[in-house]
Amino acid sequence: MMLTHLENGEKIHRSGKNRPMKIDSEKVLVNANAETIFEFVKNPRNFEELLPKDNIKDFEADDKSCSFKVQGGIVITLVQDTLEPFSKIVMKSGEKSPFPFDLNINMKALENQTEGFIHFDGKVNPFLKMMVQKPLTNLFNYMSTQLKEKYD
Repeated sequence: MMLTHLENGEKIHRSGKNRPMKIDSEKVLVNANAETIFEFVKNPRNFEELLPKDNIKDFEADDKSCSFKVQGGIVITLVQDTLEPFSKIVMKSGEKSPFPFDLNINMKALENQTEGFIHFDGKVNPFLKMMVQKPLTNLFNYMSTQLKEKYD
């Protein structure tokens, strides 16, 4: 809750607005070149392989988007927005998502490997932030680890 003073001196309480929430997954070193990783991740159908099977339900995907339910029945929709070949893929929240966000999958080409991490940039109210920050951090770390293990 925030306290606001009106011009007439009256004080009112109002709930907080959506605020930025940024999360970076752990960086991982994947045993595949950046082109291979980019081609795999740019296909939203492949996201199902990166998600925890026991926490995700009703996964659906097409060429440009995917959606799934997480614990608690919240639907997350990811829509492909920007493709920067072999370095970055940006997915935006779809209309079913509970709040607006961008999900950036970042890749840095090394010799025969790729360093990568997921960056989340959302606008979440303070109450929801307390509830989702840790689970989202765990999810993005899990996804990064799954991608690494896929190519080990």
